[in-house]
Amino acid sequence: MRNVYTVAQVNSYIKNMFIQDYFLSSISVKGEISNCKYHTSGHIYFTLKDRSGTIACVMFAGSRSGLAFRLADGQQVIVNGRIDVYERDGKYQLYAQNITKQGIGDLYVRFEQLKKELEEQGMFAAQYKRKIPRYIRNLGVVTAETGAAVRDIINIASRRNPYVQIILYPAIVQGEAAVASIINGIHALETFGVDVIIVGRGGGSIEDLWAFNEEEVARAVFECSVPVISAVGHETDFTITDYVADLRAPTPSAAAELAVYDVRELLERMQAVREIYGRSMERKLREVYSQLENRKTRLNYLSPLSRIREKRHFAVRLEEDLQAAMDRKIAERKQLLLLYIEKMKGLSPLEKLRQGYSYVSMADGRTLLSVEQVKNGDRLKIYVTDGYVEAGVLHKEAASGKQMWDAE
Repeated sequence: MRNVYTVAQVNSYIKNMFIQDYFLSSISVKGEISNCKYHTSGHIYFTLKDRSGTIACVMFAGSRSGLAFRLADGQQVIVNGRIDVYERDGKYQLYAQNITKQGIGDLYVRFEQLKKELEEQGMFAAQYKRKIPRYIRNLGVVTAETGAAVRDIINIASRRNPYVQIILYPAIVQGEAAVASIINGIHALETFGVDVIIVGRGGGSIEDLWAFNEEEVARAVFECSVPVISAVGHETDFTITDYVADLRAPTPSAAAELAVYDVRELLERMQAVREIYGRSMERKLREVYSQLENRKTRLNYLSPLSRIREKRHFAVRLEEDLQAAMDRKIAERKQLLLLYIEKMKGLSPLEKLRQGYSYVSMADGRTLLSVEQVKNGDRLKIYVTDGYVEAGVLHKEAASGKQMWDAE
């Protein structure tokens, strides 16, 4: 029976072959940088390519001292390092120790030349950029029918507004047929009458994205009557289409967010506006009702019937005040009269008579005040409480009051 080996054993064997090969332990390789990525760990991952092939490369963070410039796609470089096998994946790659720059790659040169040419023609000018509609009903998408890009666009657009119709043109986005396919997709969606078109794809190397750097695609985007959002690759990837489009999105997901307004936000704003207007209407109604009540009160006050009632109440109050004043005046006069009566009682002769005193007058009616007024034999009248008595003077004698009281 033949020997059967595990995958790990095979990968380990191949790795040992690479290690024992002196040629591969220290090698310099010339090529063009492509698909360069700086990882957060400090490692640099890139592809080194030429016209015939590619090789995966990595420069670990500990080897970055051997790099005197920042790597970028399109650079022609010489990479010195060793070729080894990564056992877990069974793939070989060039582990870079030193990298020196040799020039700019052919694709990068073509990119810069076309960019400069189209910019001089005014195709990047801001005045030609059309505004993306705020609210759309139909969204056209030109991209591959499979892959993360179309899934992200559909998921995000549907979540933000499930009422938006998404029309996908399944284009070829890589290879020789990509240019014609992308252009046909733009024309088809333009004819259909969508509100916005998203043109793009997921990330990749400069070669993978090159269809979006072709002049024919750029002109199709520029001449399209429908606003176009470019969403090619990752945030760090720039293509000619990005400069020509009406709006560039860093990723396909971001393009969906820029093209489709979040209906939840719209509903929240509408609710907020509804509440604001509701409170405003309530406040206005309260003000109008208050004014109405004030005018109603004023009208009631100024009406003839109200004035008559007011005058009648005023007359009643005057009558009551006059009656009270009269009552007070009568009471005051009664009190004064009683005082006068008591005073009169004190001065009344009758009261004196009732107390045992009498009133004496001469026969001719003059009041007898002194013994000098009479002589013996004169007639006198002595008044008491119930009448008078006539008497005659038999004797008179003058005396002081004290003597008279003592005599009594």
